[in-house]
Amino acid sequence: MLEALAFFVFGLILLTLGGDSIVKGASGLAQRFGASPFVAGLLLVAFGTSLPELAVNARAIWVGSPALALGNAVGSNVVNFGLTLGAAALAAPLLVRWRALAPLLLCFIAGSIAMIVFGLDGVLSRLEGAILVLAFFAVLAFALLRTRRETPEVQDAITAFARTSNDLGLNLLRFVLAAVLLYFGARLVVDHAPALGLALGMEPMLTGLLVVAIGTALPEIAAAIAAARSGRGDMVAGHVIGSSLFNLLLIVGGMAVVRDLPLPASFVRFELPAALAFAVALYPMLRGDLRINRREGAVLLAAFVLWLTLEVLLLLL
Repeated sequence: MLEALAFFVFGLILLTLGGDSIVKGASGLAQRFGASPFVAGLLLVAFGTSLPELAVNARAIWVGSPALALGNAVGSNVVNFGLTLGAAALAAPLLVRWRALAPLLLCFIAGSIAMIVFGLDGVLSRLEGAILVLAFFAVLAFALLRTRRETPEVQDAITAFARTSNDLGLNLLRFVLAAVLLYFGARLVVDHAPALGLALGMEPMLTGLLVVAIGTALPEIAAAIAAARSGRGDMVAGHVIGSSLFNLLLIVGGMAVVRDLPLPASFVRFELPAALAFAVALYPMLRGDLRINRREGAVLLAAFVLWLTLEVLLLLL
């Protein structure tokens, strides 16, 4: 148990370092080959934090553990909305000037409802997975077009996120380093998470939902709190909503495209609706005064604790 925990934590550290390296490398290479800093920044803000989770899920699928990957993908969404956003807003109120985030959140709500409907028969088919993947690229196109109409302050903040050296050699080195770190980090996490789950009496999907999802989110939570305290609420909310769309539409949809993906009844009736409920609760916060205050952060955090408690109780019953 202790040995598995040590390797699991070491794997999380490697994933964090690899995620940071690939984000910087991708930004530098994109700008080197003609992409505007604004476009690079938007993609990195919205989806960059999901790359370590993508590495973990790819490894889980490769070794024949799709349930672990499925639990991690959807569990990460609950963690994003409840724990990451809640903790950040509790640390400092989040001023969200990025108006495209509210319609993007509606896209997540629509995607969650679609997945629940698709999963009523217990399977996410290859066709349904393809629909989700296509929806992701449609949402991406919308985000690029809609965000170009944001205020100069928001565009400058997004552009600043992508600011890094565009030296070709340096960024290729970053990519190589990231590939090594993400590979070994994902391998350690996937290989040792089941042992932790087994020690806690969890099946693979619940292990991904709780142990892996919360573990991989810890560095993001620390970064979100730091961003909140420095007044970058747009970046925090953008990370959370973009990452959740990436997990739901591209990762889960992509898993189903490879082969029909079984969805347990409890997953369709509880875990997916839980993520949907968090998104629905967040929407009026973004549409109201464009500020997620400490009280609202506390509500999100309390709801996350309630969800976690219910998951543990269901495990014990």
